[in-house]
Amino acid sequence: MLDILLHDGDIHEIRMARGPVNALDIGLVEALREAIVGAPANGARGIVLSGAQGMFSAGVDVPALLQRDRAGVRDFWNAFFALCGALATSPVPTVAAITGHSPAGGAVISLFCDYRVMAHGVYKIGLNEVQVGLSVPEPIQFAMRRILGGYRTERLLVAGAMVDAEQAHAIGLVDELATVEQVVTRATLWLADLMKLPPKAMLRTREIARADLVAVWGDTSNLLDPGFIDDFFAEETQGVLLALVARLKAKH
Repeated sequence: MLDILLHDGDIHEIRMARGPVNALDIGLVEALREAIVGAPANGARGIVLSGAQGMFSAGVDVPALLQRDRAGVRDFWNAFFALCGALATSPVPTVAAITGHSPAGGAVISLFCDYRVMAHGVYKIGLNEVQVGLSVPEPIQFAMRRILGGYRTERLLVAGAMVDAEQAHAIGLVDELATVEQVVTRATLWLADLMKLPPKAMLRTREIARADLVAVWGDTSNLLDPGFIDDFFAEETQGVLLALVARLKAKH
């Protein structure tokens, strides 16, 4: 489900390896959180989060989520929020090595990293939740506003828009583009340059700069709006999600 690779300079790469598309079920979400929380204790001075070439993560495993009852759905989203919180509060810098397409949950995870390197070309990224009948909770909107500003975030989220890598770079949703083969390399080089700086000064400045994110995401235990769970089970959302699953099955 996860591969942990070590790079020079105490950089740990956490690579999602849940075939075929790194769909986020509760097992992968919890494994990611545990790996991110545990990496610094295992000597990591920086973390790269990556996926398969061509697909960073296809987002939430909708077929699996639809099989869960209300308590199970709530448990999944609380686990997902805890994963985002672990990235937000990581004591070491993190980079999302976006190795391909990154819709919905994949894009959300990247928002909490310090830096985002994406494969250029045909790949797309975006929070397309509205397209599949889901609203975007305020804490996630906050994380995106922090990067893109209020108006651009509103336009993208309300439309459920997916943008290609070049547009994502132009608007600041990702920081750097590379060939799909070089995304992880560029991510590790960015971290390596950061680690050449005086560590106490760099980490303290980073802590100050990310204090607004930590203020919202430092404790995720009560961050999930119960209304979001109600919306998930609403007739409109269930209908759209079931239709999505039917289309996915028809392709295979």
